[in-house]
Amino acid sequence: MSEFSAGQRLDALKKYFGHGSFRGAQERAVESILAGRDTLCVMPTGAGKSVCFQLPAMLLDGITFVISPLISLMKDQIDSLSQNGIPCACINSSLSLSEIKNVLSNVKKNKYKLIYVAPERLDNDWFLSFAKTLKISMIVVDEAHCVSQWGQDFRTSYTKISDFVSLIAQRPYVCAFTATATPRVREDIAKMLKLQNPEIIVAGFDRENLNFEVRRPAKKFEELSSFLKERNSQSGIIYCLTRKTVDELSEKLKNLGFNAVPYHAGLSAQDRHKNQEDFIFDRVRIIVATNAFGMGVNKSNVSFVVHYNMPKDIESYYQEAGRAGRDGSPADAVILYSGQDIRTNLFLINESKDKQYASAEEEMYLKSLERKRLKEMDLYCNTHECLRRYILKYFGEEIENPQRGSQEGRSWCKNCGNCNSNSEIKNITVLSQKILSCVFRMRGNFGKNTVIDVLKGSKNARVQRFMLDKLSTYGICKEHRTEIQDAITFLLVNGFLEMTNGEFPVIKLGGRADEILKDKIKVEMKLSAKKQQESQAADERSAKISAAKILKSPSNASIDQKLFANLKSLRAKLAAAQNLPAYIIFHDSALIDMCAKLPKTKEDFSQVSGVGAQKLARYADVFIDEIKNYLGHAGTP
Repeated sequence: MSEFSAGQRLDALKKYFGHGSFRGAQERAVESILAGRDTLCVMPTGAGKSVCFQLPAMLLDGITFVISPLISLMKDQIDSLSQNGIPCACINSSLSLSEIKNVLSNVKKNKYKLIYVAPERLDNDWFLSFAKTLKISMIVVDEAHCVSQWGQDFRTSYTKISDFVSLIAQRPYVCAFTATATPRVREDIAKMLKLQNPEIIVAGFDRENLNFEVRRPAKKFEELSSFLKERNSQSGIIYCLTRKTVDELSEKLKNLGFNAVPYHAGLSAQDRHKNQEDFIFDRVRIIVATNAFGMGVNKSNVSFVVHYNMPKDIESYYQEAGRAGRDGSPADAVILYSGQDIRTNLFLINESKDKQYASAEEEMYLKSLERKRLKEMDLYCNTHECLRRYILKYFGEEIENPQRGSQEGRSWCKNCGNCNSNSEIKNITVLSQKILSCVFRMRGNFGKNTVIDVLKGSKNARVQRFMLDKLSTYGICKEHRTEIQDAITFLLVNGFLEMTNGEFPVIKLGGRADEILKDKIKVEMKLSAKKQQESQAADERSAKISAAKILKSPSNASIDQKLFANLKSLRAKLAAAQNLPAYIIFHDSALIDMCAKLPKTKEDFSQVSGVGAQKLARYADVFIDEIKNYLGHAGTP
């Protein structure tokens, strides 16, 4: 087992990735792997997971296999690694037989340190025979949540990984990485991959630069077009539930003059590829897509992700929303919610033909898990509590930051739609007692809408058919008609009520119900803002975003935006010449750092964030010349 000093790790980080220090939990993950431990690492999108295994791969003897689910994800990683001077290749269905043979020949000649492979390859006898001839130092499982049936993207091919590992004579380290995993999924990943005494690293899930928001517009398209006009120079993704919605929405946006293209599995492979490339290469500003788009797309300058429909679960939402603001700049993650989204999602779950199941029992079980996750997503969209805190709690992370409010129902993060709205806190203890008493008397046999009807005193046919109008709690909340639904959502979110996971969910008393029924606590809830307050909050939010978008250097000093534009233009030319996305050359953050440091020598340029040995040799001269020319014409010494 090899061990490496902190100095050696930092030297490798600067040499290959151009950074002088690790971010967040990166160093702990790198140290664990280089110490010879199986490692399970959960980091949010944009936190730099790839460095955690790519750096050790360069230091360890032998080759590293990276098991990755999508060709686009492999290509993006390989393009980026190649720019950093890291020898790597992939083996997948996009390669011809002669290309695969060439890769295998180069592997035998020790020309690569990392090989990206699809999980389906592990089933091939010839591939296993070939792998047995190699010195494999590490096997990395990327998007590791795919191995768990509790996860949002279960893939049966991932369940074969542990069998493949067991057939390697000298077992390599096994490391698993994912952006989203609840405690239950983390436990399942470790079990299914048969990790041996793993180091489990859970980086903070919080993406502080993302502004989370749920809007409930009467007219979605008008709301969306207004949102896009406020961000007329920014790049973003709009997610829709169905292909039909994608096609209709992208066409309507184009008719209004927005530079938008569609993406879904129903398009030809050629059209999908072209539209994705146009978006990644900044030839179009907006891509309208189903969830078929995004995994493996590391475009750094996405400023917003809008979900035109409520997504199916929080895991998918957080992963998709996390594609905004990857460079650390302020970005928006917005859901345009309507009740119809629940019915559409339920239909897609119940009628799904995209997945294959081993048995009818397995299908029933997995679909029940999907409905449970949908219920959590619906609660997120309807809560008036802090949206960021809701997400963090869902993933098992409790943070009580003294700079943030910590009480249930109150403002907490100051960077989500609920915390930024002008709302009031109201005591709903008596209302909560009435709701819980009604649910108790209805014996937990009815859904939310029927509970609301009884509390309001509705005379509809269902209430009368089941003689619910004879209950003592019938009509006891007539004076709270506008608050009942919000109060029920609050009680569900905080465990005072529970909703079953069946196809027709019903409401029951939760584990905390007695705390209210027996007068043990006071219950306070943040109520919805009034219309004029919402408008004012929206104006304030827009001003805040505009101010945050002013380019700042790492030292927080404003930079010369004309120079920044010139460097972006130079980067675009260099990228086009190599047929690469611009962010593969340098992220915007590196260009901003150049504007702040104004390097005049290669030594100066080596201090720019993101400049490693390979990029120093390849790009220093042209960027230094551009900066000198600009400063000369601007009369700057």
